[in-house]
Amino acid sequence: MAIAPDKTVLVVGGGISGITAALETAEAGTKAVIVERNPYLGGRVAQLYRYFPKLCPPYCGLELNFRRIKENPAISFYTLAEVEDISGSAGAFKARVKQKARYVNEKCTACGACVDACPVERPNEFNFGMDTTKAIYLPHDLSFPMRYVIDASVCKGKECGKCVEACKYGAIDLEMKDRTFEVEAGAVVYATGWNPYDATKMENLSFGNVKNVITNMMMERLSAPNGPTQGKILRPSDGKEVQNIAFVQCAGSRDENHLNYCSAICCMASMKQASYIREKHPDSKVTIFYIDLRAPGKYEDFYRKIESDENITFVKGKVAKIEEDSGSGDVVVTVEDVANIKKIQEKFDMVVLAAGMEPQAKTVSLPGGVKTEDNGFILSDALPSGVFATGVATRPLDVNTSNQDATSKAIKCLQILVGGK
Repeated sequence: MAIAPDKTVLVVGGGISGITAALETAEAGTKAVIVERNPYLGGRVAQLYRYFPKLCPPYCGLELNFRRIKENPAISFYTLAEVEDISGSAGAFKARVKQKARYVNEKCTACGACVDACPVERPNEFNFGMDTTKAIYLPHDLSFPMRYVIDASVCKGKECGKCVEACKYGAIDLEMKDRTFEVEAGAVVYATGWNPYDATKMENLSFGNVKNVITNMMMERLSAPNGPTQGKILRPSDGKEVQNIAFVQCAGSRDENHLNYCSAICCMASMKQASYIREKHPDSKVTIFYIDLRAPGKYEDFYRKIESDENITFVKGKVAKIEEDSGSGDVVVTVEDVANIKKIQEKFDMVVLAAGMEPQAKTVSLPGGVKTEDNGFILSDALPSGVFATGVATRPLDVNTSNQDATSKAIKCLQILVGGK
């Protein structure tokens, strides 16, 4: 049975899972609308330096998907937007969407003249505050859409107006307003993704107090060529090149006081990041402090490869305390060494916390009859007919599995649109 041309799938979230769900449904003959709260599509994947286990850059896959979106008139997307309410039932949903003003319209060519003129700086959240942008900024080098955005919380508006004067294309509209509109859809997919767990909550690990303690996602940005240090792994306190680094596993995960579940990918992520510094500095040394190592299925080979590196040491033990050496700025790690039944102290240039994955739905209320379990993951079995959840919105997943899951949910959407059930 052919799919009616007016049938639409609403995808809430424009990360890798949401993009995949939208593409798979639209390329099968229906329409797809993506609603994304950030000013760009790509989600957390856009912030990564490389995927595991092949260690290829995620921009390759993202750029291909962005091209597929641009070339497909059946897909529309709205950034800086959130779904405020969903009513109706399978085959006939109505969603109210609020979109914040971007203050930059489609005439933008991303020439950068506005940035040169802007006098106001702000922390760069894409790089987790490790550098700054101007009040008008491009979210990242390959941002999609490739269009600047103004942070209204710091912009001086018409009081300044220097960006307006600098833009010869008339792309900046400081009078642009927020808007609310409706989307009608036959099916809904929640692909709301995840946030890194707040590492400041783990007081003994000293994130925020010891300057050279960072999180795993910060490490991704430090390693990336378009990151705050252009790919050089430099410690925050003094810009020293890191030669001796430690990774602390289960930073917040598997802890009843924080996240009482395993975040699934942290072990693999730390091993991947260990390869970053080993590649950049052949004499560098890496220590990974772990409780249990998890490299399921095909990732076992990647673990064996990392383990065979004589400059990478795995220590089974729980980190009790992290402190700063006041003279050198080095990081002093106190560990309960389980294998040798003793407490040890070691000093490192920098320490990376493998912070867990917390679902976005833990902190953001989702409309449309969405229920979550105590940790914030969406309960798929409790969703109304025609509403689905995918990716890390449902459980911790890697990129490859997220794509597979999103494809399966796209098929379920198509079944709803065709069969009306």
